[in-house]
Amino acid sequence: MTELLDIASEAARAVGGPLRKAFRSRPPVDTKRDFHDPVTEHDRAAEETIREVILSHRPESVIVGEEGGTTGSGEVTWYVDPIDGTANFAAGIPFFCVSIAAAVDGELVAGVVYDPVREDEFTASTEGAWCNGTPLRSRGAARDREAMLLSSYPTPRDLDQHGQAALDRYARVIGSFAAVRRLGSAALKLAHVSGGWADVAYGRLSHPWDVAAGALLVRQAGGVYLGDPLVPGDYLAHVGGFDLAASALADVAR
Repeated sequence: MTELLDIASEAARAVGGPLRKAFRSRPPVDTKRDFHDPVTEHDRAAEETIREVILSHRPESVIVGEEGGTTGSGEVTWYVDPIDGTANFAAGIPFFCVSIAAAVDGELVAGVVYDPVREDEFTASTEGAWCNGTPLRSRGAARDREAMLLSSYPTPRDLDQHGQAALDRYARVIGSFAAVRRLGSAALKLAHVSGGWADVAYGRLSHPWDVAAGALLVRQAGGVYLGDPLVPGDYLAHVGGFDLAASALADVAR
């Protein structure tokens, strides 16, 4: 597992310099699914570099990337998001990251979430979780009125599907939590929960490359991650002592 974590770290750091250089350069932006789903040339270039680093060490690998899809075969599967938070990156907002996770036999065993602006490296393995080498413990608030929630709910899809009901749920959450922040980047939000810098993170319709590394971070730091990070869907992560049953978020996440 140490080898896989080292490979993930090397791959993430290999793109850190180019991403810092490109940050706030106002790169051209394309879209994928719709105009809410941006992509830049830097996303594609970073994923290509990450793939090259991984395959130079472990050619017998499956790589599931946001930009390049699924390629390869082997006993290790890698989940790669070269820039999680592309909209922030493209606009010049310093809340985005590189997310890389490794799974063996369907079990997450290593993960890295790398913030190239702050140069914070969150790492997790079956042995624990760390930020820049310091062990992480996910501690924080026990109830809404003391808690910081990181969530992009409601998304445009939520509004299309549920309309006013989604806004009503969001209003209850806003009124119940001490603070709610819509920051973007699921992976970095999960990393902040793992460090105890935020108390709860909630997201809708996420992909494994968005959350796999962050899920391992949260769990190995002593927090709770609800949902299967290797299957597209919703996620909810919180510090270990948070009372989800009594939370206004329970109505949103049910």
